Amino acid sequence: MDLTRLRVLAAVAREGSVTGAARALHYAQPSVSHHLARLEAEVGVPLTERHGRGVRLTAAGRLLAARADEILGRVGAAREELDALVSLSAGRVRLAAFPSALATLVPDVVGRLAREHPGLGVGLVEAEPPEALDALRRGAVDVALVFEHDRSPLDVEGLRAVPVLAEELFLVRAGSGPQPGTDPGRDSATDEAAASSGEVDLAPLADAAWIAGCERCRADLVGRCERAGFTPRVAFETDDYVAVQALVASGVGVSLLPALALRAHRDPRVTVRALPGAARRVLVVTYGERRSPGAAAVVEGLVRAAG
Repeated sequence: MDLTRLRVLAAVAREGSVTGAARALHYAQPSVSHHLARLEAEVGVPLTERHGRGVRLTAAGRLLAARADEILGRVGAAREELDALVSLSAGRVRLAAFPSALATLVPDVVGRLAREHPGLGVGLVEAEPPEALDALRRGAVDVALVFEHDRSPLDVEGLRAVPVLAEELFLVRAGSGPQPGTDPGRDSATDEAAASSGEVDLAPLADAAWIAGCERCRADLVGRCERAGFTPRVAFETDDYVAVQALVASGVGVSLLPALALRAHRDPRVTVRALPGAARRVLVVTYGERRSPGAAAVVEGLVRAAG
C-alpha cells in the first residue's frame, strides 16, 4: 500500500469528505479521488461509496483509515530512528506546543539549542493538545508539548510521554494589589499567584459570570464549579489568556487560568488566588521507543526549563 494514498484515506476519514481532505492536504480534489481509487485497487475491496453528492467510507474503509494514522506514525518513528544515527550538527526537529508554553518554556529551549547546536533547526507549531497529538501520530511533528486535566486525560496510547510539570490553577478576579503573603522580591508571574493563603471556595461565585477557555479547559471549569455545588454561567469563551485577563479586569466576569498563562502575561488590574490541590499535568510526548538526537534534546530541554 502506498503511504501517500494511506495519508489521503486518513484525511478523508478525519475531514469527513473528499473536498475537506483535498483542502487539508493542499491537493486538487480529482487528485484525492484518484489516490482513493488506486488504493482500492491495491487492497482489492471498496473503501468508499456514494452518499448524496459526496462519498462516505465503507466498513473496510473505516477499518483501514483507523490503522492508517498508526501505520504512518510507525513509518515516521522508523525515520526518526534512522535520524538517531545522525549527530546534532544537522537536521531539524518539529515541536507542537500550546500557546502559553510557547510563550514561556519553549523560547528558552530553542535559544539554548541554537547556541549549543547551531546546525540543528527547530520548527514550531502552535496547537492545542488534541491537535498536537494528532500531528505527532501523522508524523507532521516530532515532539508534542501538551497538558491534561485530572478528569479528562489525553489518549497517549502507543506514544512515549514524559511529565514536565504539575501546573497550578488560579482563580482570577478583578482588583489590584499584592495577594496576602506575596514576597515582592520574587518574580511576579507565578510567585504572586502562588502566594494565596487558605482555601479558595468557588461556591460564593455561583452567581458570577465566568470566562471559559478551550473546550477541555471549559469542561474542567464546569466540573470544578459543579463540585462546588453550582453550574457556572459562562458569559464569554476565549483561549486567549491576555483577553481573559482584560475581560476580568473590566469587571465582566471571573475565570480560572493556569500558571504558565500568568507567567506569560500578568495584567496588573487583576488578582489571583491559587486553588489548593488543583493542577493540570504538562507532558512532552514523542512517537516510538527511540528518539532522534534533536527530539531528545528538545525533551530534555523542556524538562529542564520547567524545573
